[in-house]
Amino acid sequence: MKKLLVLLLATLFVQGAVWANAAEPIKIGAFFSLSGPAETIGTPTKLVTLMVVDKINKEGGINGRPIELVWGDTESEPTKAVQALKKFIHVDKVAAIIGPDRTDLGMAVKKLVEEAKIPTFMTVGGDPVIMGGGPLGTFVWVFKSPQRSSTAVEKLYSYLEKQGLKKIALMTSSDGFGKDGKRWLDQLAPKHGLTIVADESFNPKDKDMTAQLTKIKGISPDAVVCWTIGPAGAIVAKNVKQLDMKTPLFQCHGQPDPKYIELATKAAAEGTIMPSTKLMAWEQIPDSDPQKAVIKDFVHLYKDVYHYDKQFPINTHSGYAWDAVYIVANAMKKAGTDPEKLREAIEQTKGYVGISGIYNLTAEDHNGLGPDSMIIVRIEDGKWKLVE
Repeated sequence: MKKLLVLLLATLFVQGAVWANAAEPIKIGAFFSLSGPAETIGTPTKLVTLMVVDKINKEGGINGRPIELVWGDTESEPTKAVQALKKFIHVDKVAAIIGPDRTDLGMAVKKLVEEAKIPTFMTVGGDPVIMGGGPLGTFVWVFKSPQRSSTAVEKLYSYLEKQGLKKIALMTSSDGFGKDGKRWLDQLAPKHGLTIVADESFNPKDKDMTAQLTKIKGISPDAVVCWTIGPAGAIVAKNVKQLDMKTPLFQCHGQPDPKYIELATKAAAEGTIMPSTKLMAWEQIPDSDPQKAVIKDFVHLYKDVYHYDKQFPINTHSGYAWDAVYIVANAMKKAGTDPEKLREAIEQTKGYVGISGIYNLTAEDHNGLGPDSMIIVRIEDGKWKLVE
C-alpha cells in the first residue's frame, strides 16, 4: 500500500509538472514601426499580429501553450530597432521574433539575430535580409514573409515585356528598399528585353520630384517605374499628373494601399499599375485558387470581427504578419521552442497556404514565394482591378 501511494504521488507530481508546463506561455517578440514615418505600416501590422495570435490561442495555442506577445517599437529608426531586439534577447528571453517591417531596420538587426541564434521572421520588403556573403553576412536565422524585391521586379518586367514596353525610366528612393529594388531593376532588365533610358533617384522624405520627372518627360520613355514605399510614391504620381505626362506609371509591390490613392488623389492615381499580393483583388481571382478561401476568412476577421478596416483599410502589407506568425506557430507545434529545431522546422515549411502566397521554404530560400504568388493590378475608378 505504501509503495502504491508513493507511486501515485510520483505520478501526480509528473502530471502536475506536465500540466504546469502546458499552461506556460511561449514568448514571441514582435517589433514594428509603431511611431515615426513608417507608423502607417507598423501599427496595422501590430493589429494583425494581435488578431492572428488571438485566433491561434483560441484554437489551443501551441500544443496547449498560449502565445504571449512581447512588444517593441522601432520608432522607424535602426538604432531603436537594435535596442528593442537586445531587450527581446537579454531581458524577455523570447523563443522567436516577428518583425521588423522596414528593410533598413531589418538590416540593422540582422547581425545581432544571427549572433543570438533566435528564429526571426521579418515583414520587410527588401532582399538583403535573406541574402548572404560579403558584407551581408549570413541569413541562417532570418526569414521574411513579403515577396522578394527580385520577385516583384520579375513579375512587373514580365508584364512590361508582354505589353511591348521596352524603354523604361527609373525613379528609385535612396533608402535600403529603393536601393534593393534598383539592384534588381538593373540586373533583370536585359532578360526581358528592356532598356533603361533614364535613372533618377530621390530621398523618400522629399516633397516634390518634378525636377527628376521633367528630365524623364524630355526623353519620352515607354514607361516610368517608381520603386519606393510610403507617401513618396503618391508624390511621384501627383507630379506625373501635374506635368501632364502621358507615359504610363508603374509602382512597386509596396504601394497597393488605399492610402496611396488618398495621398496621390484619385485623379493622379488613376491608371497606375503595380505588382501586388492577391489580397488586393481577392474577389477577382478564380475560386479554384487555394488562397481565395484563406483570404476570405482573413478579410472577414479583419473587417467584420475586429473592425480594423475602419482605421486601417486593408492593403498589400496586411497579410505579412499573419503569414509570419502562422509559419512560426506551425513550426513550433512540430519542433517545440528549441532554437535550432525550431529554425529547421521553419526552413522546412512546404505548401503553407497564406495570405501573401503559398510558401515553400528551403535552406537557400528563406522566403519561399515566386512570381506566381503575385498579380498585376491597375487602379480604375479608385479600385483595384486585376489585369494579370
